[in-house]
Amino acid sequence: MTVTVIAAILCAALILVGIIGVIVPILPGSILVGLALLVWAVTVQSTTGWVIFATGALLVTVGMTSSAILTGRRMKRRNVPNRSLLVGLGFAVVGLFVIPVVGLFIGFAAGLLLAEYTRQRDFQAAISSSWEALKAAGVGILVECGLACLAASAWVVGVWIHFAAA
Repeated sequence: MTVTVIAAILCAALILVGIIGVIVPILPGSILVGLALLVWAVTVQSTTGWVIFATGALLVTVGMTSSAILTGRRMKRRNVPNRSLLVGLGFAVVGLFVIPVVGLFIGFAAGLLLAEYTRQRDFQAAISSSWEALKAAGVGILVECGLACLAASAWVVGVWIHFAAA
C-alpha cells in the first residue's frame, strides 16, 4: 500500500469518528473532520487536496458557527441561562458513566430540567424551557452534522478525483 492509500484510510476513519462526535458530543467532531481533511491535503500535496481541504474547512466552520448561533438564539429567546446548560452538561458526564451510550442524553435532559426547576420553581415552566433548550440543541446538532457530512462528501469526491488521475 502506498502512503496516499494509508492516508485515505486513516482520514476516512477520522472523518467517521468526527461525524459521530458531532452527534455524540464527547469528541471534537467538526474539528476532527477538518483535521482529517488537512492531513489528506498535506499527504497528497496536490491542488485537489488543498481545494478539498479549503471547501471542507469552510463547510465545517459554517456548521460550527451556525450551530452555535441557532442554539444560542433559541436559548436566549426562552431565557435559558448558561448555568442551566452547565448543570445539564455535568449530569450528562455522570449519565455517560452510569448508563452507557444513552446516559449522555438522559443525563443532560435530567440536569437541565433540574436546573430549570430550581431556577423557576414551576415544574410546567421548567419542562417547557427545558424542552425548548433540547430542541435548540437538536437543531444545532443537525445543522452541524449536515455540514460535516457535506465536507465528508467533498472529501470522497476529492479522493475519487485523486485516485482516478493517478
